[in-house]
Amino acid sequence: MPKIKTNCGAKKRFALTGSGKIKRKHAFKSHILTKKTKKQKRNLTHFGTVNSVDVANVKALLGLR
Repeated sequence: MPKIKTNCGAKKRFALTGSGKIKRKHAFKSHILTKKTKKQKRNLTHFGTVNSVDVANVKALLGLR
């Protein structure tokens, strides 16, 4: 059976934590930042984790299944 290729877009956007969760960045932090409040921009800076519903799909894209 052939190996599964890693999706290059997913490779750039997701990372595994030590406990096996998948880390992701928040959206809406790249441009048009003048109309967003300081609090909003600060909270978008932090990393989040992928929702449990989407974990299987992201793992498949990363070839971790």
